[in-house]
Amino acid sequence: MKLYKDYRRLEKVYELRVYNLVEKELYQPSPLEFIVDDVPFPQLISNVPMDVNILIPHNDGNDFIIKSVGNFILDAENLQLDDVRGRLLSKISPAFYEMFHEYFHEVYKTQETIEVHVFYYGAEKLSKITIVKILYEMNRLFVFADHINTDPIIPDEFKQIQYSEDKVSMMEYFTQTGSYRKVDGKYTWTQGIYNILNRPKEEHDTYYNIVFDLAIPEDQELIENILKIMDTDTGHHEDIIRIRTDDGTLKYLEINLYSNFDEDGNLISRYGLINDVTRYSKKSGAKPVDFLLQGFKNSKKLALLIEPLNIKHYEFSEGFYYFIEESPKTYVHSRDVIDNIVEEQTKKQIVRLADGEINRIDETFTYNVGGDETNQKICELYIERFEFSQTNHSLGFLADITDEMSRQRELENANEHQSVLIKEVHHRVKNNLQILNSFLNLEKRAYKDKPEVIIDHMQARLTSLALLHEKTYNTHDFKNINLNSFIQDQDNQIRNLVGLKNGVEFESEVDEDLNLTIEVITPLLLVIDELNMNAIKHAFPDASAENKLITKKIFKLDENTAQLTFKDNGVGIEDPKKIKKNLGCIIIKNLTKQLDGKIELVEHRNGTEYKLVFPIKMQHTIHG
Repeated sequence: MKLYKDYRRLEKVYELRVYNLVEKELYQPSPLEFIVDDVPFPQLISNVPMDVNILIPHNDGNDFIIKSVGNFILDAENLQLDDVRGRLLSKISPAFYEMFHEYFHEVYKTQETIEVHVFYYGAEKLSKITIVKILYEMNRLFVFADHINTDPIIPDEFKQIQYSEDKVSMMEYFTQTGSYRKVDGKYTWTQGIYNILNRPKEEHDTYYNIVFDLAIPEDQELIENILKIMDTDTGHHEDIIRIRTDDGTLKYLEINLYSNFDEDGNLISRYGLINDVTRYSKKSGAKPVDFLLQGFKNSKKLALLIEPLNIKHYEFSEGFYYFIEESPKTYVHSRDVIDNIVEEQTKKQIVRLADGEINRIDETFTYNVGGDETNQKICELYIERFEFSQTNHSLGFLADITDEMSRQRELENANEHQSVLIKEVHHRVKNNLQILNSFLNLEKRAYKDKPEVIIDHMQARLTSLALLHEKTYNTHDFKNINLNSFIQDQDNQIRNLVGLKNGVEFESEVDEDLNLTIEVITPLLLVIDELNMNAIKHAFPDASAENKLITKKIFKLDENTAQLTFKDNGVGIEDPKKIKKNLGCIIIKNLTKQLDGKIELVEHRNGTEYKLVFPIKMQHTIHG
């Protein structure tokens, strides 16, 4: 048996970790040495929903005579009370004596009640948790033990919130925020806290303030003062604290604490929002949210809005600031921004969304830039609001359709056909936003423990869709889009995003006169993204390998059909049947179906090759 002991200063509790407890040391038969009185109120004690143990100090508290033990121990060892009563603790249970003697002795000497959290481990896995309270009364030690199941059953009614939990975990990862609740002395921590602390969840985190415990010595007094303030009738407090994580990283955290009190001023619960505001150096890299926003970096017409309903903790891509014509350095986010919206109904809907009356909006409105009615822009705005663990979160997209609407007004005066093309623009913007949201929802379930994979995949798709938006929405012809320039730009984008850091090069050969419809080119680009990411992820496991190459050839088979040949020079696929079950292949299959094409895997000794046959044109979805 190995013991590790610690003291949690903030919670004022002792922590005892027990590894590889030997069962034979729990109970050793021992002869009766002392005659002790019967336990007072035996029926009452036996019905208390926890173990009650009574010990009589012996030899000035260096040992203890057992007067009574709880049913949990008796049942576990198949004992009767007479088997243990009147024996010395050190003789009848050497293990418990070693574990608790110093705590018992301290309570005996000081007559101050203490609490011990005991964590039992077997084979490095937590097997049981016991909360122990020790108090001294009537020349006796009373030891109350509450045993907790470490494998709780999740009721069905709680399973339905898993979707929101996954979503909020994703949002917290991108924004480097996290939250917690404390009710009845127990903490509930969101995944965002563990992202900030850069460590996995542990079972005993329920009982300690795992953030404040990491405070540097200089800030420990500050935290104690904050907690004293929050234990009074103060409802809210903000501050900045410094912590040092287990890997030695110094972080600055902005904390927002909220306390709830009853009518008599007694503390009911506490809620905390924590934001990592550490100033990142070039050496430590950018925040995770920057990688997601990178996919929109060159897009002035399309913006990603992360937490747009949160006045303090929000992140917007560059397109938003192009739209409002303000600098992100000087922009102050508040509800005042909606004052520049012309349509009153849209203003009301946004306010209702912010107040939690509705969960989403999908609006087209006119915006007076800086309040100037002579400088108006038109945009489409989609924002989804969701709540998890008493915390509101939001995600949205904004598309600047001013130019498209201007063309629409011009073309409406020309002919009905051109008007239909403009409707196609709006239709495609919404479709692309839905595609982004669908991919995010799909992958956050498959890779919820690997956010870096989701970031890489989202970057590739975002850049391709942003590229499609910039190139096609500036033309009137959605039926004859030249593919060659798209593929070259896509290669450059994926090379810059993930190819360089993985040492992968791209070579593409495309028929220069190959023109596709918008219905074909959108899923085709996304198929190529998935093939690229699959190859980068699986084809080159040796990071030090050289001459890693992905090649593509796209050419006409006839006037109605084209073929994509996608190859890499990697390690190949050992089991083609198994690879068909991964998420990337499922996405490729679904996109191929949307493309109305056929894809096949060509087996090679070295490398992997796919052939995709697809139609050059597909039926338009908008007809007027």
